[in-house]
Amino acid sequence: MSHLPAWPIWKRSPFIRLLIPLIAGIAFQWYWPVPLHFMWLFFALPIVARWFFYTQPLSRQYRAQWLNGIFLHATLFATGGLVLFYGDIQHQKTSITRQNTAGKVILVTIEEPLSEKKQSYKTIASVQAVLFNHALTKVSGKILLYFQKDSTIQQLHYGKQLLLYKPLQPVKNTGNPGCFDYQRYCTFQGISHQVYLKQGEYVPLKIKNENLFRKYLFSTRAQIVALLKKYIPGTKEAGLAEAMLIGYKEDLDQHLVQSYTDTGVVHIIAISGLHLGLIYWLLMLLCKPLASRPGGKLLQPLVIVAGLWLFSCIAGNSPSVLRSAVMFTCLVIGAHLNRKTSIYNSLAASAFLLLCYNPFWLWDAGFQLSYAAVLSLAIFYKPIYNLLYVPNKVLNLLWKSVSVTLAAQILTVPVSVYHFHQFPNLFLIANLLAVPLSSLIIIGEIILCVAGLFPLIASGIGYLLQHTISWLNTFIEWVGSLPYATMGNLQINGPQLVCFYLLIIAMAWWLLNNRNRGAVLSLLSLLFFIVFRTVEIWNTRQQKKLIVYNVPRHSAIDVMVGTKYFFKGDSLLQQDILLQKFHLQPCRLLHRVNNTFNPGNILGEKNFFRFGHTSFLVIDGPLDLSRFYPNTPVDIIILSNNSVIQIAEVSRVFTCRQFVFDASNAAWKVAKWQQECAQMGLGTFSVADKGAFVFNLY
Repeated sequence: MSHLPAWPIWKRSPFIRLLIPLIAGIAFQWYWPVPLHFMWLFFALPIVARWFFYTQPLSRQYRAQWLNGIFLHATLFATGGLVLFYGDIQHQKTSITRQNTAGKVILVTIEEPLSEKKQSYKTIASVQAVLFNHALTKVSGKILLYFQKDSTIQQLHYGKQLLLYKPLQPVKNTGNPGCFDYQRYCTFQGISHQVYLKQGEYVPLKIKNENLFRKYLFSTRAQIVALLKKYIPGTKEAGLAEAMLIGYKEDLDQHLVQSYTDTGVVHIIAISGLHLGLIYWLLMLLCKPLASRPGGKLLQPLVIVAGLWLFSCIAGNSPSVLRSAVMFTCLVIGAHLNRKTSIYNSLAASAFLLLCYNPFWLWDAGFQLSYAAVLSLAIFYKPIYNLLYVPNKVLNLLWKSVSVTLAAQILTVPVSVYHFHQFPNLFLIANLLAVPLSSLIIIGEIILCVAGLFPLIASGIGYLLQHTISWLNTFIEWVGSLPYATMGNLQINGPQLVCFYLLIIAMAWWLLNNRNRGAVLSLLSLLFFIVFRTVEIWNTRQQKKLIVYNVPRHSAIDVMVGTKYFFKGDSLLQQDILLQKFHLQPCRLLHRVNNTFNPGNILGEKNFFRFGHTSFLVIDGPLDLSRFYPNTPVDIIILSNNSVIQIAEVSRVFTCRQFVFDASNAAWKVAKWQQECAQMGLGTFSVADKGAFVFNLY
């Protein structure tokens, strides 16, 4: 039987020992930040201690070698904290986050080509300076620019410098519980502010601020996209081809992406090790003749590495792409030096380098899934493959594909469930066709790019690719439509995720290395998982909450009692499945509510509700106040849909301690209501400004 690599694995893979304290330092500084001078002190003291350690006699050094390890780990722990501190835009002295841009002119440079959205064009810009009272102040940081659709947009491109005359707005979250943390995502990208610009609110300058290499990359991407659109008929097919080859996702059909996600093959859309592996194989094939020429042995690895990194840059330099590029670079260098490298050491080394470059990738789902998949293949592929002996070559090839697919799932399932709350039950069926077919498609696209100079040949290749992609899409959509194709509404928290991984590791140690301690540890992990799960379910059954969601231009309210919920919102939102998936479902999943209930006609008024000892009134249109007794007690009044009503009139009828203005109201209307409430000393909460309103009912 195949065994796990012998522990201590880190003696053959030293970068694992370096990676663990680095990750610990990064995480500690993010969740429990400490002042900069303490971090530098914690960084310097172990270095001084190591210097003192090496001045001691060798016999004393040998006896206290463990101290040297502690000093090294402490240094790396502090390094992780420092890397994160200096990578955080909020800590940079010249950061735009420290500037009040009201009344100031801002100089920015467009950093990428504009992408078209439904109602605007979007891009990222870097901030160079702010101008105020004829004084120029140098600043740094990135911002999101949204441009109104008009004819002047054609002159905006990468490297173009603009003067902005509109104040920047901080990037905000909706505040809806359980929803995607967009503000943190932007912070990790170095983006802190955003602004929507109409004609006249900015001035394009004649000067440019371009990087020639980046300009070449954007130009190459644009040429490849144009070539694929030209020769591959069909919007869905061309969009998928662009995403598979260079990671360009602006033209992807969102319903198609959902089908790929539901069937567990979305990884063939995201540029990853599969794509880099094909590029590596093609480069090795093309560069093979160089090895027999004078100087070719040195030139061959240089060409391969350069080709890998050029493709990585064109593909957008995502964490999964960079991880694969670093990995294959290590393989090329190791092969050139005739040294066999450990896959675990190469993985740890690439993660170490990438986290030093960008520590925020530690929280990136793609980064986590990428490393989990490769590590899972390294550990479990051979044990699974060796379970069956298949003498037939064709069936053996099929069994290899099954083994790869099963092995990759083992360590990716926990993190996938944690982030995306679903499991593709038919992933094996989908992958058996999707992986080999996608490999053929990528190779065909590369050939198409080369054959683009010959229109007749390119048209033939494009025709074949279009039909192949169409077959793939049809198959994936068919698999996704099958009953029970996806197990949804899965929810695990952080402690449960840790227990899940401990269970997998302990069982692997037990089954692959025949260690009985692994069986004991797996049972303990399972026990703790059940305990955490039971506590969470018990808390769910006790919950009673009122949630007013922050859904721009919509009204949405949930009342959660145990595992049931009552929803009240506008009809447009109830018909829009995508809006519900993005804003409402994550919150319901977080609170584990899955059944609806109808409270009925409470207190004789359709918008007047009482749950326990808490009452609330929803005013979403004209309301005849004469039907109510004066000083009727109400805990919360929710105003929606720009109701034509005066706060003073409402206060004469209702004794209310909290007014809530939901996101369906216009900003000027909310401002007017807030002013009225302030004059009367009434409490207010604006959902559009502060995020979702969450109130525990009692």
